Amino acid sequence: MRTIQAEDITRSVAELCIKANKVLPCDIKKRMRHARETEPAGLGREIMGDLIKNYELAETLDIPVCQDTGMAVVFIDLGQDVHIEGGGLNEAVDAGVATGYTGGFLRCSVVSDPLRRVNTDDNTPAVIHTRIVPGESLTITVAPKGAGSENMSSIAMMTPAAKEEDIIAYVRDCVKKAGSNPCPPVVVGVGIGGNFEGCALLAKKALCRDTDIPHADPFYAALEKAILEAVNATGVGPQGFGGKNTALAVNIETGATHIASLPVAVNMGCHVTRHGRITL
Repeated sequence: MRTIQAEDITRSVAELCIKANKVLPCDIKKRMRHARETEPAGLGREIMGDLIKNYELAETLDIPVCQDTGMAVVFIDLGQDVHIEGGGLNEAVDAGVATGYTGGFLRCSVVSDPLRRVNTDDNTPAVIHTRIVPGESLTITVAPKGAGSENMSSIAMMTPAAKEEDIIAYVRDCVKKAGSNPCPPVVVGVGIGGNFEGCALLAKKALCRDTDIPHADPFYAALEKAILEAVNATGVGPQGFGGKNTALAVNIETGATHIASLPVAVNMGCHVTRHGRITL
């Protein structure tokens, strides 16, 4: 049995909130540079240059890469041999989010009630997904998620009669309908399988995977590639002004499902699909 202090969790979450909002993952930077180099549309190429300059200035000036610093989505892989001392897990995470957002001067965008719309002023509560795993370590992934891309997400409860081409068409149409709203070029997280809520979670988790790492199953890796090609053929382009680069990547996560179901969820990530991870 290993003991981890709640205050260490709080500190780590706070640091991840700040870093994830200011420094893009290396794979996203690389894909944005590639998009600029390969974009045939003059305006699209110019826009990609502006987006790249934006993330470079964010790092240089130590400021958020986007004014929408998002709702904090936190994935916890908790080793079954870990004992947390000095407070509860969720409380420690929320304390970290509050510290990171207020101390890091990040925009607080969370309201306590969906209809009364009163801001909590510290970006809590976080959206926390905890999984019990073997071992005595605790891995924290913080993924700030802005509303512009989140609002363009969707789910389809398909039937087993649906084919690969139906899934490709559904994802393509979701991106095309979204247009400029999610600030393309986007990263598309796709969940296939599970049930209604489980499928949406798969799509969210897909956005936290390095875009340079294809799905471990060659079948789904090929489907990722096919969807990306279909999405980029829509012509939406950078920031919706037209061009070849509508999406930077497509990541798929899958899960077991009911014999009568085939859920497919699309979770949009903007061109600053942010996440950070640490293992304690």
